[in-house]
Amino acid sequence: MMRYPLTATVISAALLTGHLANAGGLDRTGLPIGIIFQDGNYAEITFANTSPSVTGTDLLGNPIGNVGASFRSFGGGIKLDLSDSISVALIAEEPYGSDVTYPGSGAATLLGGTSAVASSQSLTAVGRYKFNERFSAHAGVRHQSIEGDITLSGLAYGGLSGYNVALSKGSGTGFLVGAAYEIPEYALRVAVTYNSKIDHDLPFVETNLPSPPLPPTIAGTTTVTSPASINLDVQTGINENTLLFGSVRYAKWSDLKISPTGFDAAVDPTIPGSSISDIEDSFNYTVGVGRKINEQFSVSASVGYEPEGTDDLVSPLAPSNGNWSIGLGAQYKTEAVTISGGVRYTKLGDARPETGTPDTARANFTDNSAVSVGMKIGFNF
Repeated sequence: MMRYPLTATVISAALLTGHLANAGGLDRTGLPIGIIFQDGNYAEITFANTSPSVTGTDLLGNPIGNVGASFRSFGGGIKLDLSDSISVALIAEEPYGSDVTYPGSGAATLLGGTSAVASSQSLTAVGRYKFNERFSAHAGVRHQSIEGDITLSGLAYGGLSGYNVALSKGSGTGFLVGAAYEIPEYALRVAVTYNSKIDHDLPFVETNLPSPPLPPTIAGTTTVTSPASINLDVQTGINENTLLFGSVRYAKWSDLKISPTGFDAAVDPTIPGSSISDIEDSFNYTVGVGRKINEQFSVSASVGYEPEGTDDLVSPLAPSNGNWSIGLGAQYKTEAVTISGGVRYTKLGDARPETGTPDTARANFTDNSAVSVGMKIGFNF
């Protein structure tokens, strides 16, 4: 029988480019748990930086400069084998975020001054049980916190122009559960993981509300939900030095509602639950190949795709509609230390930010992109 003794060198280099910070939407890591499948006791630290170029023109003819600020993501994890059948891991990451600011003044432009800045932190504890060499199950808990600050500004927002909500940090806990099938001699693995939605109770302060009829400032607590998601990860050896890999991620972004008391009342007091942000559910696909050059060095290449939504009308706070990407990775491995690096170019889909009811286009965003770079250092012990 032909066996494909692909090492973790090929596998890790190949998968790095699939987890670089995502330039589209609010998803930045994809909630990977691949560390639980590492051989032996292992720890890693990760870093990624994304530099977007997201420009457009509002429908009054005003140019819109780059609305996307560069952002960084840090993470790390540790995995321990407790026995031949049981392993555990602890994963820290920054899974979601936004750094969008429209330059200009709201007095003469449709969206000038609008901004959304949000950050998150997540700590996941996951355990894996191997029934035999081929079948295993994994499950865990995830504690997550998020915070943000949103301003709506410009002629497109009418009486709400100048509105701001500061969302203080709030946290919540959810779970993950999944299973995997493997044929180690062929480097074959099929793993699926379900991540639950997580409710966060965020204290907020709203200012510059339409007054009257509302008071100019309102404080309270609102529930913001991060999305449920499903990750499917597949890899298989093509020959003894080459690995084919791919993934599919579904995220139920319709779970995300930001509906502070004053904003909800200002939009329509007769219909509860009006949300500042409205993002469609998304699918992300990645396929790639990794190649071992020698015992220490390996390389990879991958292509990613997120289909466009049902309509190119999007929230001004997430001004793109689908994307495709290409990534390149490389890795150098010694007996104890593994250093991986990768770069990804993402072409963001054209979109038309909208406001109002019914939805009304306010700008055109075309020919936008982002470049991400990442590094991971792993330690076997």
